[in-house]
Amino acid sequence: MDDWSGRPEDFTLLPDLAVRPLGGSVIWANDEFFAEKENLINPGPAEHRTATFGHKGQIYDGWETRRRRGVPGEDSAIVRLGVPGVIRGIVVDTAWFTGNYPPAVSVSALEIEGYPPAADIAARTDWVPLVEHAPVAGDSRNPFAIDSEKRWTHVKLTMHPDGGIARLRVHGEGRPDPELLGLGPLDLAALENGALVLDCSNRFYSSPNQILYPGLARRMGDGWETSRRRDDGNDWVRIRLAGPGLIRLAEIDTSYFLGNSPGSARLSGRTADGTDLELLPRTDLLPDTRHRFAVPPAAASVEEVRLDIYPDGGLARLRLYGELGG
Repeated sequence: MDDWSGRPEDFTLLPDLAVRPLGGSVIWANDEFFAEKENLINPGPAEHRTATFGHKGQIYDGWETRRRRGVPGEDSAIVRLGVPGVIRGIVVDTAWFTGNYPPAVSVSALEIEGYPPAADIAARTDWVPLVEHAPVAGDSRNPFAIDSEKRWTHVKLTMHPDGGIARLRVHGEGRPDPELLGLGPLDLAALENGALVLDCSNRFYSSPNQILYPGLARRMGDGWETSRRRDDGNDWVRIRLAGPGLIRLAEIDTSYFLGNSPGSARLSGRTADGTDLELLPRTDLLPDTRHRFAVPPAAASVEEVRLDIYPDGGLARLRLYGELGG
């Protein structure tokens, strides 16, 4: 069940702020002897091929450190979030790690200005705990809900004492740097600017969060695709914008969707007092095309939008360019 007045009750429905396609990066680890730290934020589940050995042992799709031999301490990796924001929940995924997973983990975070060297970040002592020393199971997804409204830019994952972790998922809501807002035209639907999917009719093949990702889609799986409808209805997605604003230009991108792109789309907005406004009437779409439509001046700013697609199908990206306020 979802509470669409704000955010889903299941935090894993929120976007992963650390994932590589959003610009996340694993900037530091004290050890990655058996498997590279960068695997932690790869999209998709970890893969495993039995008896696939390299010079350092079984090859794992994750981050794995050497065994500690009489050396006290723990192993840590630091992730710079692709989209800084409020963290609602964390998943520590130990998929395929059975005899070599850590018995416990902790996660902490920082909000850092600018781009200091990774070594300087690792040396800081003011990390704020989000997940205290907590036990985890092997070959499983270990979820941890986070109760904090603070904005974070970096997280540190620590294993107690060592072992392997396949993926780190950091689910939350984007919060842009307030000093950068208002410096030019803004994509009010960008996840990195604070937009968020509130609800959708169908997420059978892929998450609607992906249509708010930065950059161009690289394949069909990078967008949002619904199952085939067998009724007279249509699919839709509701989005909370980065803030109340006036939309001037809409871009509806069907790139890579060929035999499964929607036949048409309609865009409407909702004001703070609940008034619904039509922003783009039902308009025909083409497959594999970046469509750009001028949006007539609205009588008021909108804080939510609803994109209807007819009858079903997939989209790569949605861009809504405009100005905050109005």
